[in-house]
Amino acid sequence: MSRCAEEVLTIQPGGFRPIADLGAAPPREQALLSRGCRMRTLYQHTTRHAFPVIAHFERLDGDVEVRTLSEVTDQLVVFDRAVAFVPADRDSTGALEIRAPAVVGYLVALFERLWRLATPMFPHPAAPQPAKDGVTARQRTIAELLVEGLTDAEIADRLGMNVRTVRVHIAKLTGTLGSRNRTQLGFLISRSGILRPGHPA
Repeated sequence: MSRCAEEVLTIQPGGFRPIADLGAAPPREQALLSRGCRMRTLYQHTTRHAFPVIAHFERLDGDVEVRTLSEVTDQLVVFDRAVAFVPADRDSTGALEIRAPAVVGYLVALFERLWRLATPMFPHPAAPQPAKDGVTARQRTIAELLVEGLTDAEIADRLGMNVRTVRVHIAKLTGTLGSRNRTQLGFLISRSGILRPGHPA
């Protein structure tokens, strides 16, 4: 990873990554993103409800995208479309390094096909956005979905969050806008100016 210059493609099967792995990953991944590299990762749909994974990607700042599918292949990592790593055994205790251009090209084509079929985990790249008028970019997105009439559960599913986290954001919106109930919150969102231009109020 330290030699990667342009892009990392990753497939992570199984839905969840161990907390220990997630804890060790941010410094390495952030260093890669800070060099201007792009990172794309495929997970299974079950990861959309894994808060540690969501929080992990929300902490990263750079060109990082995550998508999900109901099923993916075995684990795969490709650096700069030049070298790939796949499991060397069923237990994934070792990795096989592949540098043959034809084989790496095949694995990249497989990734790209799955990528086109996958659903974005976030509506925008997961780089953190600064708050504006006390409302974060994530809260602004939730406000838009509230105005559209989505339930908390539907918002959570759309954004790849759990319902509890959505409700925390809604509570913060309620406090920021001074709302007393859900109906008033929708009214205050519409007249507050926090919705993006072109979004129907």
